[in-house]
Amino acid sequence: MQLTVVIPVYDEVHSIRAILDRMETAELPLKEVIVVDDCSRDGTREILEAEFDRPPFRLYFHERNQGKGAALRTGFAHATGEIIAIQDADLEYDPKELHLLIRPIVDELADVVFGSRFAGGRAHRVVYFWHMVGNRFLTLLSNMLTNINLSDMETCYKVFRREILTQIKIEEDRFGFEPEITAKVAALKCRIYEVGISYYGRTYEEGKKIGWRDGIRAIYAILKYNLFRRPKLKSAA
Repeated sequence: MQLTVVIPVYDEVHSIRAILDRMETAELPLKEVIVVDDCSRDGTREILEAEFDRPPFRLYFHERNQGKGAALRTGFAHATGEIIAIQDADLEYDPKELHLLIRPIVDELADVVFGSRFAGGRAHRVVYFWHMVGNRFLTLLSNMLTNINLSDMETCYKVFRREILTQIKIEEDRFGFEPEITAKVAALKCRIYEVGISYYGRTYEEGKKIGWRDGIRAIYAILKYNLFRRPKLKSAA
């Protein structure tokens, strides 16, 4: 089974070379790496065009900043692999561990795999206490409404069978994507697995972007996609 990795990018001039080099050398059944630049203004786009406009990379550029969810929506629309994985561009997650996440799908055990920062014994950088509390709270609230027992709903690492994503319409433009996609795969009754991963969290001084407003939006998204209406899925046609 061939793998597509979708990487949303926004202002990652200091890490974009390293993450794409790691992706290219990781031992993966890689078909393509779709990089969606969400209107970077710090020189990221120039690096992509000059150094990575070649296979296995496929580059797409937003002409205005729309958010992570919008960038993933663009990437998913162009993905052709049988397995589709999400990778952030900020070096917090190691592409060499993606093989652990695709294994349950290759073995026909899972339809969706979450990489959990809170499961297993892999290395974790110690960073923000209140971020951890917020992540745990959002995961708990999501679990209460989806009736699935994830340990890390907000993780970047999510891997899907292609046919699962083709049934889902992504509506959130920013970080509300995480609870939205969780609600929708739960509604589809997917076989969901978790795999413990390492995590090299960065500080705000190092470029971390998510903030408290994104946490408020995540709560809204959890309620919206689980309580206020049925998750919007694509028609079979």
